[in-house]
Amino acid sequence: MAINLQALGEKFSKYRAQLMQTLEEVATATGIEIARLRSIEEGLQEPTGDEVLILADHYRCDFKYFISNEQSAPFEQTEILYRAHGREFSKQDRASIQEFLYLCETEELLTQELGRAPQPFTFSPTGNYFKGHGETAAAAFRKAMGHGDRQVPRDIYDEFRSAGLHVFRRKLGNSAISGLFIMHPVAGKCALVNYSEDIYRQRFSAAHEMAHAIFDSGSGPSVSYFKPQDSDMLEVRANRFASCYLMPPEVLRRFTAVATWSETEAQHWANELRVSCDALGIALKEAGVVDAEVSERIRRFRVPREAKLEPELPAALNDMQCARKAELLERGLSDHYVGLCFDGYREGVISLGRLAEALLCSRGELSELARLYGRSLYVN
Repeated sequence: MAINLQALGEKFSKYRAQLMQTLEEVATATGIEIARLRSIEEGLQEPTGDEVLILADHYRCDFKYFISNEQSAPFEQTEILYRAHGREFSKQDRASIQEFLYLCETEELLTQELGRAPQPFTFSPTGNYFKGHGETAAAAFRKAMGHGDRQVPRDIYDEFRSAGLHVFRRKLGNSAISGLFIMHPVAGKCALVNYSEDIYRQRFSAAHEMAHAIFDSGSGPSVSYFKPQDSDMLEVRANRFASCYLMPPEVLRRFTAVATWSETEAQHWANELRVSCDALGIALKEAGVVDAEVSERIRRFRVPREAKLEPELPAALNDMQCARKAELLERGLSDHYVGLCFDGYREGVISLGRLAEALLCSRGELSELARLYGRSLYVN
């Protein structure tokens, strides 16, 4: 099948525009001359196979999208996203989002090839009481995850992944954004949680995006803000799901003498639930455990940063290892994803070079990453 050079050039041009990059920047990053890039984008010259691969790697996109007239890509979703919220995302944030989508697509490939397909969670709401939808769905999801009445979830990210959501924590420069949800044409449901947030807020944001995956996957990409508008009922529903999933009302109603809690007691229970005192205060009021005055008092407390538990930065790591792993987490490289990549390499699903690409590093860095995550590059 002959390649439509005009359509091909437009794809390269649109990707570059979405990422707010100049021809000079792309030329510097790829080694392809500016004049050559311009001719390719204008449909005047056909790129070589190597050039397509180089540009696809630069734009973090499957090269098949560029050479096929039928292959879909996340471009359409990000185009909708930036059309509605373009001013909210800096050039750096746009690159982060593109890399996040690349991680989602890679995770989907490895999950399928390694035979680890998730068990999708479905929920059909009835009526038009949005907060009720969130509460009921949270109870149903907790039951699907095997949680009893007195249990609270701990490893929420794995639970969301087991239900078919690709969830990655990735640093964004805009602190007003808590996360975003995109329905990827290949990977499916994808959620980005802003790693710039407090780690307990990240948990709440992840649960919030899970709600969008449950209820709103057919509504296009969405952006969640740290302070959403009260009139946005989709956001209200997602917040209610997150609250009831992380802090089940039936668990909160077992607490006693909450009205007399000291700051230390409030901090203790917030830490036990892995949430902020602000979220706990709101949830206690919603559950009918405290009145508005007590709720506001609890919401003003703060769990000390050093007391919060980050499961992917355990105390067993030394300072250097902790700092390095935090850098990798900022880019989305969770223990789960890194382990999946090394498993894919060990099982022959991906090559050594593809492993380096998947881990956003050079081949020379693979040995260091293998040691940091307790993995091996040796294959029998």
